Amino acid sequence: MTIDIADVRRAIDSDTMIPHFQPLVHLRTGKLYGFEVLARWQHPELGAILPPNFIELAEEHGLIGELSRQIFQKAFLIAKDLPGLGRLAVNISPLQLTDLRLPTDIAGWASACGFPLDRLKVEVTETGLLRDLGKARVILHDLKELGCRLALDDFGTGYSSLAHLQSLPFDQLKIDRSFVASMTSKRESRKIVAAILGLGHSLGMETLAEGVETESQADMLVWLGCELGQGWYYGRAVPAEQLPGVLDAPPRAMPVSIAGPGDDWAVSSLEALPTQRLAQLQAIYDGAPVGLCFLDRNLRYVSINDRLAELNGASVAAHIGRRVEEVIPDLFPKVKPYLLRALDGEAIPGVEMNKPNTRRGEPDLHVLLSYQPAYDEAQEVIGVSVALVDITERKRAEDALRMCCVGVVQRLEEMVQAPWVLSSDGQLLEIGARWGQMAGMSKDQAHSLEWTESVHPDDLAPTMNALRQALQSGKAIDIEHRVRLHDGSWRWVRARGAPSFGPEGEIVNWHGGCEDIDARKRRELSLRSKRAS
Repeated sequence: MTIDIADVRRAIDSDTMIPHFQPLVHLRTGKLYGFEVLARWQHPELGAILPPNFIELAEEHGLIGELSRQIFQKAFLIAKDLPGLGRLAVNISPLQLTDLRLPTDIAGWASACGFPLDRLKVEVTETGLLRDLGKARVILHDLKELGCRLALDDFGTGYSSLAHLQSLPFDQLKIDRSFVASMTSKRESRKIVAAILGLGHSLGMETLAEGVETESQADMLVWLGCELGQGWYYGRAVPAEQLPGVLDAPPRAMPVSIAGPGDDWAVSSLEALPTQRLAQLQAIYDGAPVGLCFLDRNLRYVSINDRLAELNGASVAAHIGRRVEEVIPDLFPKVKPYLLRALDGEAIPGVEMNKPNTRRGEPDLHVLLSYQPAYDEAQEVIGVSVALVDITERKRAEDALRMCCVGVVQRLEEMVQAPWVLSSDGQLLEIGARWGQMAGMSKDQAHSLEWTESVHPDDLAPTMNALRQALQSGKAIDIEHRVRLHDGSWRWVRARGAPSFGPEGEIVNWHGGCEDIDARKRRELSLRSKRAS
């Protein structure tokens, strides 16, 4: 559309410039933080005209001050009667950052309307600071003393200078919409957004993302730690008469799935500053009795805790930046396949292997390893988290228990036909060699619960129920059932046993034996059949 300065001047003189209000929200909860005030020209013929069509003309012809006064005062009067609006954010022109009267003017407009300045956030762009940084510094400090909050708008698109963040009293960084629009599809944009958020958090500043239009953008911003957002996903700019409907609308909260392993955890994690989160995680990382490290895609150590460094026989500093094959060359051929699978996105828990002991003369360690791929916000694998537990003592105890079971079975074998040892949960640990003569499977085939495969189908449910009741009650086992022989026929056996208890009264395992009762059982069944007939 063609707009000339005469049209703009008439609009200002006739007081047809009005404020519209776009919601600013807390990203995680969707609750209102406030509204950004945007100027609109309600043209009698063309309808609502957006700022790019008249702001530059107003600046060039010295009308921006009067235009700002009208917008500020109208917004203040509307907000005074709607306390639920929260903060108002108003963008000021770069030209106004050269006018030392601006803080006094804003204070006068707010006072006339009864609007408290601690609810006002003044937004400036970095290009506005370049005109006259000295005057801009004075104006911003004066606004800060009045109670206003200050935001640096469109950060990252202009002549971004860290010196401005250091020397000027900003409270908030606003991430430009151009980065937000492409962050879900372009890695570079994601990394820029993450860097801006990290910078803002490390300086104790709020961060707000502009142009949030999709749920995936909002999800990613929350994941990266952004606190606030605005955009069409949360609502377009509306005139004053539509504000009550916006205030009454339910908040658009993040999906439950974004919360992580529990609401309390999610709140404390997402609301903490990155430096605080890092300190919390580092304390957990270093204090864990488990060896932990993180490897990048080139299998270089990015971080490692003291426990794993000690197990590898080198200091933490000696690991950082070096490849795994350099630090543990003897073990690397064993772990390499698991690391490569994790880099392909596969989580691999519970890998047992022997690890050379770094202490000279000591036997090898037995360790339990897990490999977990680590993903960035776009679900790309960026490295591998490795956890290592030293289970040497546990394995020694298991081996000792197994040898003890073997000894018990050997002694029982002299007294019963097929001695056995069960774990406390009913898994078969050991059984005598005579079992192979009694049933149609070897002792190796009978381990754990595989022995149940030899039980007659009609006897399986009663047998398992009787075993389960004995395990739960601690009472003696006494079960009769049929087992399949090699030739497919069935033979009756009787399994009897009793629990062994530990020092705390807990059941450690069960000892017993199986005996062949086929002849007796068949006589009983024959006699029972004759009596019945």
